[in-house]
Amino acid sequence: MTLKQRLLNHLQEIARERDPYMASVGHFFVQEYIRQQLGQWGSVEIHTFKVGSKSCNNLILNLPAQINKQQANLPPILIGAHYDGVPGTVAADDNATGVAVLLEFARNFAQAPARYPLRLVAFDMEEYGLLGSADYANLLRQQGQSLRLMISLEMLGYRDSTPGSQRYPAFLDKFYPNTGDFIALIGNFRTFGDLISLSRSISQVSVPSQWLPAPSRGLLIPQTRLSDHAPFWDQGYPAMMVTDTAFMRNPNYHKPSDTIASLDLDFLTGVCQGLEMGIRQL
Repeated sequence: MTLKQRLLNHLQEIARERDPYMASVGHFFVQEYIRQQLGQWGSVEIHTFKVGSKSCNNLILNLPAQINKQQANLPPILIGAHYDGVPGTVAADDNATGVAVLLEFARNFAQAPARYPLRLVAFDMEEYGLLGSADYANLLRQQGQSLRLMISLEMLGYRDSTPGSQRYPAFLDKFYPNTGDFIALIGNFRTFGDLISLSRSISQVSVPSQWLPAPSRGLLIPQTRLSDHAPFWDQGYPAMMVTDTAFMRNPNYHKPSDTIASLDLDFLTGVCQGLEMGIRQL
């Protein structure tokens, strides 16, 4: 089965209404699907956190580094994607695409490990204020855990090759293309070298890539903080978001029209391939 077909298979399971409150059955179904998929490659850890009286779960799979690197106690690369969705939409791009890529990373890096250990995390409650990632980032900081890098996979499947289809926060339009056919990497200054390296790898699979270093934890450009990397910025970790830029490009953002049919699966497949290649070169 091709990577494109496997990604589509994941999307068909995940792209359903799954708001934790309004669509709790769909939310539980997707949570169990992720647990089962990750569980093929190792023991899945459940990180439970409370939102009011509600128990919520981040799902975590740790994958070892290459055998010759395992004695070095290298810090892990954490790759995360949120699996909850907003009410009233099947949330195919936001963020079934990110979860689908996360699940393919589990398969590929379990079978052929990277140089660094990987920690794959499916975050809950992103749409309610990055709650799952904030709780987990805070826990890691309290425990004194270091990370080589945190990568948030946030909407990876929408492309529009029409000139003028890409919008930006103020001033950035002077520096970046106005066609929404690229994948964006947005990181804090600690990820500067990784932004360049990963962008180069993605470009090698014929997917255009743009990168942006965001100063001051992204506070100067609030749109750069709208995913699960932001709590890791706030805790001082090197972190980045990989994104198709969401509402800056995708007219289906947070709408019932955010369906699998609106996605560009070739674009999504290329992003998955290029990112994997880039992670292996870190």
